[in-house]
This record gives sequence, C-alpha cells and structure tokens, in this order.
Amino acid sequence: MNANNFLTSWISSRTLAALCCAGAFIFATDLSARTDEVLLAGVATVDITPKKPVTLSGYSMRKDLSQGVHDPLSARAVAFGYGGTRLVLVSADLVGFYGGTAETVRKAILEKCQLPASQLFLCAIHTHSAPSLGLEGSDAHPNNIEYTEWLKQRLVDVVSEAMLHMTPVRIGAGSGSSPVGVNRREVFLDKAGKPQIKLGRNPNVLTDREVQVLKIMRADKDELAAVLFAYATHSTSLGPKNYIISGDVHGLAEQFVEKNLGGGVVAPAFAGASGNIDPWCRVLPEFKATNGWIPEPVLLGTLLGEEVVNVAGGIQKFDASGPIRTAMKTLDLPRRPIDATLAKPVEKLSPFNLTVARVGEVAFVGLGGEVFNELGKAIKAASPFPFTIIMTHCNGAGGYVPTKPSYDEGGYEVKTSPYLPGAGEQLVQDAVRALQELK
Repeated sequence: MNANNFLTSWISSRTLAALCCAGAFIFATDLSARTDEVLLAGVATVDITPKKPVTLSGYSMRKDLSQGVHDPLSARAVAFGYGGTRLVLVSADLVGFYGGTAETVRKAILEKCQLPASQLFLCAIHTHSAPSLGLEGSDAHPNNIEYTEWLKQRLVDVVSEAMLHMTPVRIGAGSGSSPVGVNRREVFLDKAGKPQIKLGRNPNVLTDREVQVLKIMRADKDELAAVLFAYATHSTSLGPKNYIISGDVHGLAEQFVEKNLGGGVVAPAFAGASGNIDPWCRVLPEFKATNGWIPEPVLLGTLLGEEVVNVAGGIQKFDASGPIRTAMKTLDLPRRPIDATLAKPVEKLSPFNLTVARVGEVAFVGLGGEVFNELGKAIKAASPFPFTIIMTHCNGAGGYVPTKPSYDEGGYEVKTSPYLPGAGEQLVQDAVRALQELK
C-alpha cells in the first residue's frame, strides 16, 4: 500500500490505520465545511496475498492447501466525499465474505473509520482461486483463520488511506461490451429424453455483456486517479483442480488496466449480476503455458481489461458535483423452509443486504448475493439514474437469486438457492424503489 514514507518509518501499520481513519474524518469534515460544492475522492490499494498456504474458496471438493501464487491478490478502495457525506467502495480479490465474515470485517471498518453502515460497499470479485475466510471457532484451517484476521486489518488500512487522501475530482461514466462471459445453464437431455440443466456453456441465451466504467480524474492536477469497472461473470476460468492463487478473470483484468494505464492508477473491479454467467473458458485445471502459449485465464482477463481501457479512453464528459446519498436495507425475500438437501443450508446463509448510493447522477447498487444476469439488467433498465453500476457479493453472502422462470428449468443455482420463486423479481422492485428514494 502507498503509505506516507515519513509516517511509516516510525509508527506501526496498525497505529497508522487508526490515525488515518481519524484524520480522514477531520479532513473530510473540514473540507466540506469550506467547499460544500466540491466532489472529493481518494483511492488506495493494498496487497492481500496470503503469506502461508491456505485452503482455496469456491469448490467444496477442494480440500488441500494452496501450492503457489500465479498473480498477487489486492484490495482496492475508492472513497468519495461531498458536503460532509461519504461513500466508500471496496473491491477485494476474494470469492466473497461468507461465514459471518462480512459482518465482522464491516464492523471493524465502520468503527475505525466512523462510517454509517450504508456508506460502505464491501465487495468481492468472486475469484475461486483465493483463500476461503474463516473466523476463530469455525472449522476453517488455522492458516485461513489467521489470514482472515490479518485481512481485516489490511482492509481497515486501505479504506483509511483512501479517506485520508481525498482531493477534488471529476468523474465520468461510460460503457462498452465484452464477450468474456456467457450463460452457463447448458441444456441437455437425460436418459428419458427430458431437458435438464447442467453447468456448462449456453451461448444461445442472450446476456447482458455491458462493461461499466467510472473514470475518476484529479481536478487539481488533471490526471487520472482510478478506473472503476463492473462486469457480469463468475471468475471461474480456473476450476477445483487448480491450487494456485489468482485473481482469475476480474483480478487479471484489474492488473492489466493498472499496468496499461500506469501512473499509479487504481482499477477496482466489481462482479456484476452473474449468478448464471461463467467465463467462456471455465473450470480449467491449471494455467496451461505449453510451448509458450498464453494461459486462457490471462487471455480472458486481458480481453476484459482491454475493453475497460478502451471505454475509459473514450470518456470525455465529467461532473464534479454531488450529492452523495446512501441507503442500506436487509430484504425480507421469501425463503424456502430449511432443507437438509440444499448444498448450502438456508440457516447458514446471511440475510440478503441491499445497499444503494448515488454520486451525482451515477448510482451504485450493491447486492449481497449471486443474482441472475436478467435481474441486474432489469434493475439498470428501471433505474431513475442515467448510469447505474451493479455490484454483487456486496456486504453479505445471501446465496443465489434466480429468475422465476428458471425454477421450472431446474439446475444447480435453483437447487442451491434458499429463496422461493419470485424472490428475484421482488429484489428488482426493492432495488428500484430504493434508487428512486435517492433522487
């Protein structure tokens, strides 16, 4: 993390984090008192690659410890301020915050940095090649419990640094398209000739391929500070036979954008509505580089990153005004009765949290689960804002939220979802209503 060199020479990182949070609160408050009409933002990044072998997340059949690192994991933060109100967006190269870890990590950040609950979007890119998280007293591997505690402090650090370095900015939004993601609900005929659904590739289903980009420019220096982007796909180009740590599609795209643009630009990625979307090349056993060939996960991440850079380069219209408004609600989505046959028992899943925010005319929708692509598209279409960024795996881990028609089709997502048919459509209504209340 890019901390102040003088400070880091004589105080510990833990002390620095506390001072940064306190300093950020004073800094933002003082600035807003003098410049109520100025939009502020700060960005930061911190390495969260585990130092010890850990169990990896996303596939229950994978039990052994990791065997190396292909590319580093990071957490990236963007902190906005306007008129005394703040909004912090965090993108972590993890599968998600499961097993109560979302609540624990959020509490640490909110308390240290004096943020109301609705002003923090704690998100994961959903890479299945990152450590699983676990709290003390859980059945997680000791290395993972140790990692989770260390990670919590690292996330406090990255938020505090972003808040401390808020300066006047201008923001602009744009969108492109990428073929990296594809509907994964492949239809096949069983022995009786009846259509069934399996996880695979179904390119016949039209999907929302939008690449959403938010460009943040420092107003005082007229230089690029960050390129935030969201895209709907699982980061599962690597499968359960892979034991090498990686950010997978989203993480590799982040790294490509940052290296391509240079200058310390931060590129936080967010997984869009991708409950039924996988990358075109999926669940590969390893990074294959036979005869110098570029591995498919790198190709996919590069392809997505190229479109992010292309869209960012075309954004020419910027805004430096507010307001910032936020809201957070735990939704009462209709749930199935507790069923021991579910892969993820209902009682072990967290409540479904919906978090919404606006910065000027750009809106953010944080969804605490794995939401089907069609539902995210419906939220964007009905949003009262001209640009609405969808972020899943945000502030919780509430499980799969399929569309109502998919329950008749069946498949993995429907079988493991804790919700009854119609929950997804209710989610869309709740999200749109919450956005309307921000206007």
